[in-house]
Amino acid sequence: MRSRSSVIVDDIIKIDYPADSLFHAWRDQIDYGKIEHLLFTHTHYDHFFPEDLYNRVEGYSHGCASPLHIYGNDAAISQTYKAVPARSERYAFHRLLPFQTVALGSFRATALLADHNPLETCYLYYIEKDGKALLHGHDTGWFPEETWSWLEGKKINMALLDCTNGQLTTDKRERNHMNVETVREVKRRLREGGQIDDQSQLFATHFSHNCGLHHEDLVRIFAPDGIQVAYDGMVVQI
Repeated sequence: MRSRSSVIVDDIIKIDYPADSLFHAWRDQIDYGKIEHLLFTHTHYDHFFPEDLYNRVEGYSHGCASPLHIYGNDAAISQTYKAVPARSERYAFHRLLPFQTVALGSFRATALLADHNPLETCYLYYIEKDGKALLHGHDTGWFPEETWSWLEGKKINMALLDCTNGQLTTDKRERNHMNVETVREVKRRLREGGQIDDQSQLFATHFSHNCGLHHEDLVRIFAPDGIQVAYDGMVVQI
């Protein structure tokens, strides 16, 4: 069963907080009390449910020794600020600008421009630690040229790529969301640009039910490309 997507890195960084986050915690035995940094990509409902963060407030949640640092664009930060007790010491807010890099403990994260909602500045994230890098590449269509330019000279050990449209469309540079062909084209350009090599891991993820493909179908489709297919509860190592 596919639920609304989120990613956790080394138990302390969470990317997006959808309404299924409580379900994820129950299913996968996740301790959200360990999360120190929450990165929002954008405010579409399948990625953004800030009202649930109210449960971290003093007197309700226990064992929170430090604030949850929340990062995102103007919309994400302002809406989250309104959804929780903003004066509480349990929350710290950080508005990110495009291509701004911030330190998340021993990690560094850079907000890259996505091609998604034309009415909102949506982000991808390039996350680094100890010489290794993760590209969180959704929600987005073909990356904006500003993002491609920023990625020049960078190394990517793992990339998570949007494949919302499956095989519903075939444009190699699909806008707003990617399809199978766009994922393949992104891999080709990353390989040509030297950002990835034979050791890099690429995952297609964020599949819509509308594309009508089961997990096994997607595995078969991407097998010739060496692209893995993500699933709920998946755990991987870089």
